[in-house]
Amino acid sequence: MPEARVVPDEINYNAAISACEKGGRWQLSLNLLSLMPDARVAPDQISYSAAISACGKGGQWQLALNLLSQMPEATVVPNEITYSAAISACEKGGRWQLALNLLSLMPEARVVPNEITYNAAISAGSKGGQWQLALKLLSLMPDATVVPNQITYSAAISACSNGGQWQLAVNLMSLMHEASVVPNQITFSAVISACEKGFQWQLALNLLSLMPQGRVVPDDITYNAAISACEKGGQWQLSLILLSRMPETRLFPNQITYNAAISACSNGGQWQLAVNLMSLMPEARAVPSVITYNAAIGACEKGLQWQLALNLLSLMHDARVVPNEITYTAAISACEQGGQCSVAVSLLGKQSAGSLDLLVEVRQQKIGQPFIAWIP
Repeated sequence: MPEARVVPDEINYNAAISACEKGGRWQLSLNLLSLMPDARVAPDQISYSAAISACGKGGQWQLALNLLSQMPEATVVPNEITYSAAISACEKGGRWQLALNLLSLMPEARVVPNEITYNAAISAGSKGGQWQLALKLLSLMPDATVVPNQITYSAAISACSNGGQWQLAVNLMSLMHEASVVPNQITFSAVISACEKGFQWQLALNLLSLMPQGRVVPDDITYNAAISACEKGGQWQLSLILLSRMPETRLFPNQITYNAAISACSNGGQWQLAVNLMSLMPEARAVPSVITYNAAIGACEKGLQWQLALNLLSLMHDARVVPNEITYTAAISACEQGGQCSVAVSLLGKQSAGSLDLLVEVRQQKIGQPFIAWIP
């Protein structure tokens, strides 16, 4: 613009700061904001709100609050958008107490909270495990003439889910229908996740089956929660059925999906299926984690497959996945049940030493049973 002999004004700066905010470049947003006084352009509410939002998205909640505190010095009065951005920054930073404190300060500043403000505050309570506070805020919205929307209910349901209150999560979803608020993908995922945590696998599957009726398309998060619910309910067959249906909806299982399905097979005593599922992960571009290995080794332990358990443990070294206490415990138990006390003692010593290396003779052992082809 200077080369074109065009002088930037506050509209240009605000647009540029907002662009940086949407692009996740919080440093550039702050830099542009700091340049405005030198360019004889006064920052306004939009300038600060965009910069605060950029800091929030960048995980810089302290900087967001600093900007909010600097506004009076710049003779700029914060509005509901500014406060909402600051509360959202605290929410993303896991500072639910600060988020609620900002919400309580708004009446004193003669700023009326809107649905975005309440949504951010309820989400903050959700991440902080404060389901009671989330429900309290939801109940206060009608008195403040603020109408809850999909985001509000979804955040409150997530709070109940995180707090282990699956009944309340389901009740909130029923209240949405009464309030003529249509549940969306996020809502269903949150309720199904609540059912998963509450060991309500039948209800989780029922909710999943209702999604097409509401013209809501499940995503990988929805399926992951449903598969985890089946895993906790000991329904390994249903876990595999759900896993096989994902490609039909153009969804691809990820690490979390496979971990839940492998755990379900492990809990169901299906060690062959558990190991075979793990072998399918590279083809699906899903990288096994320590949780994956633990579930597969645990399945081998239950199936009395000590050689296969040790082989998986040795593969962790090649994959640069660090075993933990659960890994070694399952492998040692597998050796113990297979009558391999000397190997179990050796593993116990390596666990204590924190070594990833296994005995050479163990690494060279062949797996006695081949992978069984898995057909959904």
